[in-house]
Amino acid sequence: MYNKACDVIELCEKENKKISEIGILKEAKMRNLPEEDVINEMKNVLEVMKKSATLGLETPIISQSRITGGNALKINNYLKNNKSLSGNLINRSMAMAVSTSEVNASMGVICAAPTAGASGILPSSILNAKEKLGSSDEDVIFALFTAAVIGELATKNATVSGAEGGCQAECGVAASMAAAAIVEMAGGSPVDSFNAASFALINVMGLICDPVAGLVEYPCFLRNASGVVNAFISADLALAGVQSLIPFDEVLEAMYKVGKSLPDTLRETALGGISITPTAKEIARRFYNGTAK
Repeated sequence: MYNKACDVIELCEKENKKISEIGILKEAKMRNLPEEDVINEMKNVLEVMKKSATLGLETPIISQSRITGGNALKINNYLKNNKSLSGNLINRSMAMAVSTSEVNASMGVICAAPTAGASGILPSSILNAKEKLGSSDEDVIFALFTAAVIGELATKNATVSGAEGGCQAECGVAASMAAAAIVEMAGGSPVDSFNAASFALINVMGLICDPVAGLVEYPCFLRNASGVVNAFISADLALAGVQSLIPFDEVLEAMYKVGKSLPDTLRETALGGISITPTAKEIARRFYNGTAK
């Protein structure tokens, strides 16, 4: 039905449909299911996202390794104290992104969108956009299908694996998915959504994957927080009428080539970046010796 972003745009224009509607049609056809069943399945995904994005806001969630945890609560409390410099939307979004990241690190239930390491970006983005825009759950469910189309294109034409393409492939694609979804929720066109997706990926092109102690915790939760901000500013750029000079298909290809060009040390091996700083090495030593606190 489609293999590239240009195919999706052509279908949207020909059928007078949104990206989400094209995604639903393809999923239903591919799995030989009624569209209603496909939509109901996504409704269940949304419920998982809601729980993971809010669980850490009122109670500290500590990771299995005990290396990280409780930061979503800190961000939310900071927001409650009216000290935020970035504003309610950004801080609330960061808190919810970190909450999902902490649920993941504590072995809780999350939706990998597109990966576990980047799982906080999409839920936080769409839930906070919902509140800002006054959208319904149905709007959010459809937006998730828009995000899914972006993720499918990335998986098909590039990669969403940090081990293969660095964190640009994980948090970068997650932000692209979220940006496109936000734009559709705000009433933007399919072209606007792909512009936003391009911006989000370009903004983090070359981002490495350097997990401390080889665990999907740090700096992953920080990149989930910044990924939400990336998604919102990319959506705003597109909704303002800014157009991506480079089409999304070409941005994806560039990201894939950049990922392949990254040395192995910068692709989730914990052999480069902040993962080999003295402090990170000491954290890893304590963890693997069973003395982490």
